[in-house]
Amino acid sequence: MEFKSPYFLLFIPLLFASFYLWRKRVREASFQFPSLTIVEGAPAGWRWKFYRLPQYLRWFVLLLLIIALSAPRKVLDQTVATSQGIDIVLSLDVSGSMAAEDYIVNGHRVSRVDIIKSVAKDFIDRRISDRIGLVVFGSQAYTVCPLTTDYQWLKENLSRLKIGVIEGNTAIGSGIAQSLLRLRNSKAKSKVIILMTDGGNNAGRIDPLTAGRMAKALGIKVYTIGAGSNGMAPIPVEMFGQTVYQTIPVDLEEGPLKQIASMTGARYFRASDTQALKQAYKDIDALEKTRIQTRGYRQYRESFWIFVIAALGLLAADIILANSLFLKIP
Repeated sequence: MEFKSPYFLLFIPLLFASFYLWRKRVREASFQFPSLTIVEGAPAGWRWKFYRLPQYLRWFVLLLLIIALSAPRKVLDQTVATSQGIDIVLSLDVSGSMAAEDYIVNGHRVSRVDIIKSVAKDFIDRRISDRIGLVVFGSQAYTVCPLTTDYQWLKENLSRLKIGVIEGNTAIGSGIAQSLLRLRNSKAKSKVIILMTDGGNNAGRIDPLTAGRMAKALGIKVYTIGAGSNGMAPIPVEMFGQTVYQTIPVDLEEGPLKQIASMTGARYFRASDTQALKQAYKDIDALEKTRIQTRGYRQYRESFWIFVIAALGLLAADIILANSLFLKIP
């Protein structure tokens, strides 16, 4: 039980004080007699004992009306929403090697860029109220989508990604630096970068470890994912109007990725196949959850009418008794 307008309850002490003063006043006789000897032995009837009952009922009616004005109600249901309170930037490699089709889904070859878009969409769908941004990098890095909670718009931008939008080399340091720009003014309790690449750093002016130290200084975790199979990877090439596959060597440099993750308090994941890539994003999703409880809507059962009906009933009893059993004749 709670009260919607509890400040009306402040009138109850004033009501009791008024009742006390009234009781003190009515105890004093209106007429003074020189002696009560002649009535001392006379038996008192029940009407005499309860003759002030109608007056007491009026005070009780006032008490009930004050309680009714405070709007008592019972809480029937309350929702508690749990939000994550994290700002996340997905930093994805879209260099030429991401066209390699070394992931298998339902028995079919899928390119690295296509599988990462699918897995990233699943990751976005698992988040509740986090702000998520999207940065891509090749030889350079740029922001595709700033931090947002509009997940549909974010996924639409993610779907439009394709190989060739940026020159083909890999600037991992630039990808981290661009992601840091998205997060530097963030007020979130936790700030995270999820960087996925399939190669070593061979472009850009910023060294990946230097970018990692910048992230550490800003208190931003950088989870790194090394994508692609080991050894040689097949990449589709158009030749005489037909698609043929050409194998390319995998030159993933895991050392810097592990160092960046370690120095920022995050983890490195090796995703050499589809299942490993999905599991990497699931693990990150499980690791990065800051639970914040926020009160949602409530359902109430209003109870003020009970006190109003009781007050009206007592008022009716007062009127009936005052005009019948306890009728006063001047």
